[in-house]
Amino acid sequence: MSAATQQEEQRRPLATPDELAAYLGVSKATIYQWSSRGGAFPLIRVGRHLRARWADVDAWLEKRAA
Repeated sequence: MSAATQQEEQRRPLATPDELAAYLGVSKATIYQWSSRGGAFPLIRVGRHLRARWADVDAWLEKRAA
């Protein structure tokens, strides 16, 4: 991966629970359950909002696919 691609990946916007639910085809409640139970990607508190890093979501999906 080139340095420019790595920088772009690092600066990717954080995912909202709504975006995660749409991307993974599950409800927003499921996203919250997965996060609170552990074992899934972490949700990060930004102010009063919860967000996830897309790289963490992608890594979690890769781990589950293997």
